[in-house]
Amino acid sequence: MIDAVRARIADKVIVGDPTAAGVTMGALVGLAQRDDVRKNLAELAAAADVVIGDPDHFDVVGADPERGAFLPPILLWARDSSRSEPHDIEVFGPVSTVLGYRDTAHAVELAARGRGSLVGSVVSADPQVVRDLVLGVAPWHVRVLVLDQDSAAESTGHGSPLPHLVHGGPGRAGDGEELGGIRGVLHYMQRTAIQGSPKAVSAVTGTWVTGAPRNTEGKHPFRKSLAELRVGDAVVAGPRTITLEDVEAFADLSGDRFYAHMDEQAAAASPFFEGRVAHGYFVVSLAAGLFVEPEYGPVLANYGLENLRFTTPVYPGDALTVTLTAKSISPRADADYGEVTWDTIVVNQKGETVASYDVLTEVAKQWPA
Repeated sequence: MIDAVRARIADKVIVGDPTAAGVTMGALVGLAQRDDVRKNLAELAAAADVVIGDPDHFDVVGADPERGAFLPPILLWARDSSRSEPHDIEVFGPVSTVLGYRDTAHAVELAARGRGSLVGSVVSADPQVVRDLVLGVAPWHVRVLVLDQDSAAESTGHGSPLPHLVHGGPGRAGDGEELGGIRGVLHYMQRTAIQGSPKAVSAVTGTWVTGAPRNTEGKHPFRKSLAELRVGDAVVAGPRTITLEDVEAFADLSGDRFYAHMDEQAAAASPFFEGRVAHGYFVVSLAAGLFVEPEYGPVLANYGLENLRFTTPVYPGDALTVTLTAKSISPRADADYGEVTWDTIVVNQKGETVASYDVLTEVAKQWPA
């Protein structure tokens, strides 16, 4: 491995003024940092041999090596990985140390002796080895990059931050969670918790919450553009009675012949059902058939569902009613439409919720457009 690293450095690394042709590696942050690296290297000399690079004799292109804080890449080899120096002395510069290990358990033990770092790398094509190492070193590394032949070619290196990963915690490695991306921005923004009735919370936040008033008067909310639509606008549709013929027709159409929909005895033997039940996706389709306004209009497209849950089985003979409520409205600054999220609740004749979810739509700002 040392030979491979030596060949790679010789092929890729030229130290010097970054503005000079061919230079690939510049200086450290300052002379004090360079001197600190040299000091720590001297302390490591008793436990590790320098096998690549010489901190005192190296070529510098386009600059004075005495005036600039230059150092070449330096690799050390700790022939005895049990010594304390390689684990206790952190050389903060272009310096790495090779530590041999007997097996994965020994590698985890050595990693723990370093008392943590911001990021570690595991390079292996064996999933079991990867699992053992990652779980073993996780308490001492806030981020672990796993490289194999599938990911290595596109990896940007373990030093590249991934701001949307939630990672970090107590200890040497950061003393807390990483705060990259939008999380880092939100952490420093003013936050105020609001306590109040659903009506008050909805008015303040601009998002309808369960228990807030609904407006079911006037025209169907699907006939309203964003200029007319308001949070809380709603439609109640139904009831629609489910028949055994409906269940069998949906099974024929979809190909879904799961036992709970087709076999009365098997369904009744389940701990969840009393007999044959309607397909959950049939319930969702039926609800759409109840609340959708079919004519071409302000609602331009449905682009998905979120938070779908089936909470009560639906049996032949049940009568279902759906309530659709405008939950949030988000106009786009660069388009003639925006996103509307609709709170959707489907209940049976007993008032029991059988399904709940959010419907996501694109709605025109003005209509006619």
